[in-house]
Amino acid sequence: MTDLKVDYTKRELLENHRVAEPLIAGGVRCHGGFDEAGEYVSPRTKNRWPAIRAWQQQHQGQFGAPLLDIALDSWPGAYPNVAQAKYLLREGVRDPIVGRLTQIGTVEGFGSMIRYSPIPDLQRCFVEDVRGTATWHLGRGLYEAHARDEAGHKDEGGHKQMWFAARDVAFESPLTEDQTQTMMDRMFGYGATAGSASSLEPMFPYIDQSLEVLIQSMARLLLIEMSAFHVFAWAEEVLADNDLVAGDGEAARLVSYIRADEAPHVEYLKTTLSEMRDRTFLTDSRRHAPGTDVIGEIWERARADSVGPRHEANVRLVRREIEHALDGHSRGKDILAEFDSLAA
Repeated sequence: MTDLKVDYTKRELLENHRVAEPLIAGGVRCHGGFDEAGEYVSPRTKNRWPAIRAWQQQHQGQFGAPLLDIALDSWPGAYPNVAQAKYLLREGVRDPIVGRLTQIGTVEGFGSMIRYSPIPDLQRCFVEDVRGTATWHLGRGLYEAHARDEAGHKDEGGHKQMWFAARDVAFESPLTEDQTQTMMDRMFGYGATAGSASSLEPMFPYIDQSLEVLIQSMARLLLIEMSAFHVFAWAEEVLADNDLVAGDGEAARLVSYIRADEAPHVEYLKTTLSEMRDRTFLTDSRRHAPGTDVIGEIWERARADSVGPRHEANVRLVRREIEHALDGHSRGKDILAEFDSLAA
């Protein structure tokens, strides 16, 4: 354990691998690139991946406990499913799929806000030493790397721009900027960003409240990142169908690059929450609270919300877009009935 490098500077956690060729998507220079063999290389992973693996190894050595995790099949599948999406495209009803990709890209852009998350003096919040952990590095590069991955940085595109590029490649630039804004106003107006049953209300008022807000946000973010793998699988399969979309598979390849980029997000969040779970919180009165209680209850509430109200709200949002696209269509009722018959 003594040979593990577990302390990193912010600069190190933001450092890129050298690439032989940049990634250009939709005319935008995006993060990452390709090595000499033509393999995609995710951004800011030269030291971030080794750091995450070292923190995970250190945690296992200290606590002998598995990382916090949840099976991917805990979530319902993507809506619409692949068969439903392809059916709409075969019927020439593209707008709901274009809208879904636009929605995903827009939400990815919100990731830039993670860098502004207030982080308390973490060592004062725990009995045990947290230096040299993923927890300790949240404000020392991990959050900034995550924000840059999602929303881009300066003149370099990130996942927001890559999703939009995948959409534009597959559907040959289907939306103007004004049309995109109109679509997003309509979609988000249906309550896509509305609060759910587990809004960020205090569950443990006796611990530092900025820390509890941080933990609740991380738990929700991790569940979003993990459930997104269903979205990646859905998008890759739909966008790889050359009979239905343009681009000879380029859009699906862009999604596969985003999927690769998201992997370190899942792992550092799992590691951080596991580190906190297996430590002891200090309360306002300097008493002790088991991390298993704090993290366990926050995680369970976030999990229930993710597979329940949040998923249901997103299904309603997408359903309304489908109904909007079919409103006034000469075969709208028949198409909708066939669409519903293809539900898993």
